[in-house]
Amino acid sequence: MFEIGTLALVFVGLVILTAFTAVKRVPQGFEWTVERFGKFRRTLQPGLSFIFPFVDIISNKVNMKERVLDVPSQEVITRDNAVVRVDGVVFYQVLDPVKSSYNVNNLQRATLNLTMTNIRTVLGSMDLDQSLSNRDQINAQLLHVVDEATSPWGVKVTRIEIKDIAPPQDLVDSMARQMKAERDKRAEILTSEGYKQSEILKAEGEKQAAILDADGRLEAAKRDAAAREALAKAEANATTMVSQAIASGDIQAVNYFVATKYVEALSTIGSAENQKIIMLPLEASSLMGSIAGISEIAKTVLSKDQA
Repeated sequence: MFEIGTLALVFVGLVILTAFTAVKRVPQGFEWTVERFGKFRRTLQPGLSFIFPFVDIISNKVNMKERVLDVPSQEVITRDNAVVRVDGVVFYQVLDPVKSSYNVNNLQRATLNLTMTNIRTVLGSMDLDQSLSNRDQINAQLLHVVDEATSPWGVKVTRIEIKDIAPPQDLVDSMARQMKAERDKRAEILTSEGYKQSEILKAEGEKQAAILDADGRLEAAKRDAAAREALAKAEANATTMVSQAIASGDIQAVNYFVATKYVEALSTIGSAENQKIIMLPLEASSLMGSIAGISEIAKTVLSKDQA
């Protein structure tokens, strides 16, 4: 009886062990490869799966999620013999668990070494200025080369980013001095351009002012000429009227000429700068008579015009 009980317990234990070995629960984001007698048999998908116990074994548990791999800093010599330190990151994802398990040994290390080698190759084909300014071009070239190289491993490289490109400190100082010199040069150019524009605007303003001044003088000259022309016409008309009056024997016309010349002479004497006090004999009655003559002439002409 004891032996039967012992055998029953052993049998139950074997059944439990067999069931535990045969049932596999694969988590989401993973795929497991199964080998039978050392040869690949199939792949277990996420969820509950069954294998033949003691015959099939789980050889690899492959992570199918996208992963990030840090690329350590390394020294790279550019085409113009400048030494820079470069680091970066790689994003990759396993698409085929069978290829990643059997086509490459240590997938992560292989991807890292391949990336570091191609970083040296790409940056070594560029000058320092190109490597510092064409970060996107470097990333694109690295992604193309590394993705193509890892394709037989069942891996898709989704992105490669260069995090930092650090030149030596003496080269950084030299670049800083060069940048300062370029900025000083641009500042001087801008200052010269500003002074040039200022002088041009000043000359344009003086030109416009001269034009406006000339236009003003021209307009004043035209108006002075018109005034002189009107005055000459008035004088001519007055002379004509007086000449006609004299021809007709009117003594008042003679008085008009005498009074006119008398008044003009007094005005000239009074406006002289070296004359302060003027004492002249003046017959008021003669001047009044002359003015009365002018009045009579005016009345006579008006009466003729009305007639």
